[in-house]
Amino acid sequence: MKVLVSAFACEPGQGGELCAGWNCARQAARFHEVWVLTWGIQRPAVERELSVHPLPNAHFVYLDLPRLRGVWGLGWLGKQIFYYVWQIAAYLVGRRLHRQENFDLVHHVTFGCYWRPSFLALLPAPFMWGPVGGGESAPRAFWPSFSLRGKILELQRDLGRKMGEWDPFVRHTARKARLGLATTEETAARMRKLGCREVSVLSQAGLPGDEIAQLGSFRFRQSNPFRLVSIGRLLHWKGFELGLRGFARFQSRFPSTEYWIIGDGPERKRLHKLAQRLGVAGSVTFWGLISRRQALEKLTECDVLLHPSLHDSNPLVCAEAMAAGRPVLCLDLGGPALQVTEETGIKVPPSTPDQVVADLASAMVRLATDPILREAMGRASQRRVEEHFDWDRKGEFLARAYADIVREGCAQQGP
Repeated sequence: MKVLVSAFACEPGQGGELCAGWNCARQAARFHEVWVLTWGIQRPAVERELSVHPLPNAHFVYLDLPRLRGVWGLGWLGKQIFYYVWQIAAYLVGRRLHRQENFDLVHHVTFGCYWRPSFLALLPAPFMWGPVGGGESAPRAFWPSFSLRGKILELQRDLGRKMGEWDPFVRHTARKARLGLATTEETAARMRKLGCREVSVLSQAGLPGDEIAQLGSFRFRQSNPFRLVSIGRLLHWKGFELGLRGFARFQSRFPSTEYWIIGDGPERKRLHKLAQRLGVAGSVTFWGLISRRQALEKLTECDVLLHPSLHDSNPLVCAEAMAAGRPVLCLDLGGPALQVTEETGIKVPPSTPDQVVADLASAMVRLATDPILREAMGRASQRRVEEHFDWDRKGEFLARAYADIVREGCAQQGP
């Protein structure tokens, strides 16, 4: 088949949306001839990768808006405006390509957010949407613990989501989709309310087979000290404050333990001050922003991934930790709650901040004092990644979904 893939974010060797866009495009090209419409700023990285690992069935179409690049740097609102205009431009390019190629299917991959429209849904071809997320919310009981900036961003996000749900183009995107893929049950419910007829839950997180094998080759740690690690942008909703408070309670009983925090962001100074106030600054290391390769290397020097995020749709880091045989300690919310099972980690129910801090500390004690449990969880994690987060398996799922959508469309058209 001829497939048009909309992947605004698409870059090899990265995490998050960039990883999802690249790997979805790569997997689609395993089975079909694919045109990938992406942001032109990613062209150098894509072309470098293609020069080493060609994708014969993939044609990359780079779309840039150089006059609007300055808008992208104006914060959250600027990014929304830039992306919306980019989507309009993508429709114009996609319409021209469709006239030339007559696509059998259009698949929107990134940005993976249910309340942003895909104007390519306007094309006269079967349309597939997702996986998309964004339906998750931080429980209200946790808002008082946010910084002022965090509270403003949460309000901004809620307002943007409500406005998006009333956008007629978002509603058209939902109604046009023959299949909508949601990253969480929360997002699936919102997609159905928008008019998406068929919705399935599928995590956007995944790893190529060679990375799974590489991470799986690392040994389980037997040496001291017991060490936790958190990896991600230092944002209020990532829950690092909860992680620090839980670690401080745990570390008061086990002083020869460590907590590594990898990443950077607007909450860094606040977290530094909190570590000092809690008296654990000497046991907490802030590594700052490092490359993904370096972050994965440091992950293997730790025993447990601590990921106390309050509304995460697709945390790739959880899949990476599981592939490396590290148990995941997270909240029973959003994407992590679907990725992590009782066999692969510990999920803490989120009622109040104080309850979460106490439960995180208790879970840390359990994992620190039971290396046999850690190894059992690590091995179960590796099996789960191989079964559910291998991109080749996800590609096979997408290929079946493509075939079903096109077959359904042919049946509706009749002979």
